[in-house]
Amino acid sequence: MKAVRFHEYGDPGVLRYEGVEQPVPGAGQVRIRVAATSFNSVDGNIRGGFMRGPIPVELPHTPGIDVAGTVDALGEGVTGLAAGDQVVGFLPMDKPGAAAQYVLAPAEILAPAPKSVPLADAAALPLVALTAYQALFDHAKLTAGQRVLINGAGGAVGGYAVQLAKNAGAHVIATASPRTSEQVRTAGADEVVDHTATEVTAAVTEPVDVVLNLAPVDPAQLAALPGLIRSGGVLVNTTVWVPAPSDEDRGVRGIDLFVRSDADQLAQLVALVDRGELHIAVAERVPLAELPALHARAAAGAVSGKAIVVPPTA
Repeated sequence: MKAVRFHEYGDPGVLRYEGVEQPVPGAGQVRIRVAATSFNSVDGNIRGGFMRGPIPVELPHTPGIDVAGTVDALGEGVTGLAAGDQVVGFLPMDKPGAAAQYVLAPAEILAPAPKSVPLADAAALPLVALTAYQALFDHAKLTAGQRVLINGAGGAVGGYAVQLAKNAGAHVIATASPRTSEQVRTAGADEVVDHTATEVTAAVTEPVDVVLNLAPVDPAQLAALPGLIRSGGVLVNTTVWVPAPSDEDRGVRGIDLFVRSDADQLAQLVALVDRGELHIAVAERVPLAELPALHARAAAGAVSGKAIVVPPTA
């Protein structure tokens, strides 16, 4: 089969499009014929060798944490799945990924793919939507009537976070650039703050219950965010290289989010997609052979929105 792998850590030039042996599922695993994977910023961090502590991978390594595809073969002991089932999943980050024609996945991490969108497009869902869901509901315990600030709402996680928070009945304030402000408003934000023109601390004049920080802001800007949160509220931070600040005197908690694979939550998100309550946005569809160029564009800051990566069918 064809796959993209890196044999050493480094810049995007270490990625190679090459032929490799098709994997064989072991006990508890299924083999998936990949319809698509997606690009996530963590893929570049793993390739660059910056995640060797928390995410140790064996070289050569195939990137691609998200997968959408069709079950092709079952390992011993797998129940509840059959060849031909269309599935989505968030793959183990330290194992070979889905930038290939076939990938192995633990059966328990998979959910049925949405039926209302093309199968390949479903690869844009797992990692980023689970990040948004877990931030808002597992950690922030967001409920109807609360006010939430989503800082950095113009990215892929932010798009899902705005939709999920609005669906939950929250009042959503979102920061975005002029380039992404319209899509953030379309996603359901009640207020959109242009972070290129206004400091968020000046724009948010009434306390919020929850801040979800998705933006790689400098430490001083991050440290100012708890001041926007009412006593007893929470700040959830996904940019974990700078720890989430808190305000213990007022009971404002700071939580660093490390997303986890969860098939039940993913199935809930798929159900929202099929009910038309959650929109999957795909900015571009890139052939697998062009994944090295996609990594290079991302490293240069030239990728906007969610890119899915599609392997050859033959």
